Amino acid sequence: MTTPRLHLDAALAEGAEVEAPPAQAHHLGVLRRGVGDPVRVFNAGDGEYDASIALLRKDRLRLALGARVRPPAAEPEIRLLVAALKRDAMDWLVEKATELGVTRVQPVLTRRTVADRANAQRLAAIARGAAEQCERLSVPDVREAEPLHRVLDGWDGVPVLAAMERSAAPPLRLALGGSAAPLALLVGPEGGFEAAELDDLRRRAFVVPAALGPRILRAETAAVAGLAALQAIAGDWA
Repeated sequence: MTTPRLHLDAALAEGAEVEAPPAQAHHLGVLRRGVGDPVRVFNAGDGEYDASIALLRKDRLRLALGARVRPPAAEPEIRLLVAALKRDAMDWLVEKATELGVTRVQPVLTRRTVADRANAQRLAAIARGAAEQCERLSVPDVREAEPLHRVLDGWDGVPVLAAMERSAAPPLRLALGGSAAPLALLVGPEGGFEAAELDDLRRRAFVVPAALGPRILRAETAAVAGLAALQAIAGDWA
């Protein structure tokens, strides 16, 4: 029987007892776990610990922590900015981006965006579940959707590799030019960026145009392919 992994925001330490959110209690109930059963708990700041269920009710869970089995570990900061997608595609993308080690997911709104919003609370829950499954210690920071220009106006200067289809942009590997994390990938909507949006991107010193190969990719495919390339070239696959 696989030992469940649970992400907890609470401080973790050997010998402590911690309360978990009601959703985690429900999750373990669905898995038919009971008092005394083993679990693993983790977060980015404290690492991962063996634990056991001290109390489990419909909406209450208390865990007794044992020894730490993994210390905290630094991970490359790789962010994803993506034009908001329809619900199923966005859910799938957040799950896969989490598995690929993304540290922030920022849905953006563009003139051709197919969705006018993204449910950040639901997407954050998907990210947490994916982190629990893929054995990473951290969970991506999932932001509320905002207009692209507003996100970029408040950007902190981290290089943004902007995936631009059918342009004279260099391949992603060359566009990186030896840069290392922190990095961000920007993927536009299915219909691509409009000319005015492309002009705005090119005016920003921290935006670097990049090509993702000779084929036209769906937005979610482009995001996953670009993230995998970033991890392989400049992230924790390198």
